[in-house]
Amino acid sequence: MAALYEGFTLCGLVSEQNCSETCVQGVERGKDGDHVVVTDSGRCVTVYKVSDQKPLGSWTVKQGQVLTSPAVCNTETGEYVVVIDNKVIRIWKDEDINFDKVFKATVSADVARVHAARDVEPVVLFGRGAVRLLDSLLAAPQQPIEDVLCEEEVIRWSSSVVEGKQMVVMFSTEKKGDHFLYLQRFNPNSTQKYRLEMEGTGGHPISFSATVRDKNINLLYLYSNGCVYRSVMPMQGAPADGAQTLPRSLLLSLSVGEGELASAGLLSLDEAHVAVVGVPHPSAGAGKDYLCIWNTLFQTLQAGKEMTGRIFGQLWGYTGRLYIPHGKSLTVIPYECQASSLAAALGKLKQSGSEGSRPAAPVLSWNSLLHGDAAQPQRAVRGVETRKSKMSRKSQAVPALTLDQILERIKSAPEEEVQREVEAYLNTASASDLQLAVGHMASQLVARSQSEPSFYTHNALVQLVQTRCLCHSVCPDLMMLALDKKDYFLTQLCLQQFPDIPEAVTFACLKVFISLPECDLEAVNVELDSMSFMESLVSGNSRDEAQQNGFSPMLLEEDSCDVQISPYGPESMPAWLKHEPTCPVGLKQAALLYLSPRVLQLLMVMQRIIYI
Repeated sequence: MAALYEGFTLCGLVSEQNCSETCVQGVERGKDGDHVVVTDSGRCVTVYKVSDQKPLGSWTVKQGQVLTSPAVCNTETGEYVVVIDNKVIRIWKDEDINFDKVFKATVSADVARVHAARDVEPVVLFGRGAVRLLDSLLAAPQQPIEDVLCEEEVIRWSSSVVEGKQMVVMFSTEKKGDHFLYLQRFNPNSTQKYRLEMEGTGGHPISFSATVRDKNINLLYLYSNGCVYRSVMPMQGAPADGAQTLPRSLLLSLSVGEGELASAGLLSLDEAHVAVVGVPHPSAGAGKDYLCIWNTLFQTLQAGKEMTGRIFGQLWGYTGRLYIPHGKSLTVIPYECQASSLAAALGKLKQSGSEGSRPAAPVLSWNSLLHGDAAQPQRAVRGVETRKSKMSRKSQAVPALTLDQILERIKSAPEEEVQREVEAYLNTASASDLQLAVGHMASQLVARSQSEPSFYTHNALVQLVQTRCLCHSVCPDLMMLALDKKDYFLTQLCLQQFPDIPEAVTFACLKVFISLPECDLEAVNVELDSMSFMESLVSGNSRDEAQQNGFSPMLLEEDSCDVQISPYGPESMPAWLKHEPTCPVGLKQAALLYLSPRVLQLLMVMQRIIYI
């Protein structure tokens, strides 16, 4: 879950006449998480202590000069760096008062941006794509600067990410409607170029956010049609010839209403949450701007706050605070993101069937398991163990296989052997090992079943689902494989236990369930618990004439009641009541629909639509 708390105004904003697009050039991290460096759209740089909500220092350039790059803080030296009139670099400290007397260097080419990060040397990105370390540039300010970009290619966005002492500068460009991404690495120096895919509807990227996780660069980018994509690139990589197409995966598809987004921004908050500004709120009326936090794993809106005044599509975030310019102010909004889990993201769902024999499902951090992060100590829940399985587990004398050995065996071992080894591993694995292993084993089983049609381990997959350590996000191809194999018991089990199933998959299950002839389900194992109320409708048996709605007139007479009640007989019953109700589906078909909460929910929605 995520939350947005009450914000406060850090400072007022005055828009320059010649800077109608943005009111703030940048809000950069200061010497620590409680200090930020704010560069306005014209001539002023101000350092704020956020917790005190007050400025610590402000510096303004001369009349006629313009700040052309946001000021940054060099945490190694405690100095600030800014670019004036594209080519003049100024460096100063907190104690410097007269801005005209601070260090000055004029370079030979236009500077696009200076990037700084904690404990690494700042880098200078030039307008034509070249990159220099600040110290090496200041040693020879007039050194020639090469052109990296093609003619008519313009930088639209840039950022830097750091892993240890390794910094990577990345920037996006546009040329005649085509968009590219460059990665500049150091030690050794290398440049890598990617081509961004264009949307069929004409959408184009308008906002980027880059983070580092597991020694990989995770890049999120928002298109003008509301789609949010993620691309993963290694921190260290060999240069390649030409522009490669950047692989991507769709994280969110946000509704944008009519037209396209013109001014919107996004910011990656953690591995499961993203903040978005300038995109319409799903349930708000037109003409209102919101700051929203979305869960990217389950595509759910976690928090939202209306922002008054004009939105500029700008968003920064440091140490649990979001900085957003809107109207005539720069607002600070504290936020909190908890570890992503099924129970927190979608709420605890009541499980169908008998819960008395099943322990409660744990709160699991699925994204941590997928990315290999150290999971917090949690109690894992295994599938229901029978006496036979317990005795067999105790009688086993051979040592259990490791997870890596199991995964290797799944790739080539016979079907019966794979099922035995998976069952043995589930019976002997520790709590933490089980949480991590279930997703890997399910994905490996599904991958082999897709590539080898004759291989399908029904029992192993059912046992993995019954551990309650699996969800659709962990193994997205499992349910479609079950439908393809006509494994309706496994499909039903997934629908009962996976709260994060996309609508498209649920509709596919609904379509298959409704179109299934009952004769095809005669040999299929389907859970029929709680379906006794359907049996009379399905069988078509007539009602007992001596008892209607649970009351017996004869019993009333035996109790010496003076009131004589004449039950409806067929001859006195209204015509519309003489119609015997029949069920349009068979018993097993009804069980598939009734015991699947996601399908049942869609059926109710469809019913409301039909009545409307």
